[in-house]
Amino acid sequence: MVDRQKIETILMRRFPGATREQIAVSANAIMGLDEEWEEIHCHEFAALAAQMENGGEWRVLRRRAL
Repeated sequence: MVDRQKIETILMRRFPGATREQIAVSANAIMGLDEEWEEIHCHEFAALAAQMENGGEWRVLRRRAL
């Protein structure tokens, strides 16, 4: 389970100019990810692999069937 206060703290540090409302909206969106989205392991996308080689971290998500 994700701790909402930890998420808000991370967002405030990452985006120091954000308003409390923006932080709250962002935290709500992140908290909802577990319910609607699931991480999938995907290795067949050549373009994604090329971008990963440049040092980026990527996660592939798909919407869960409700």
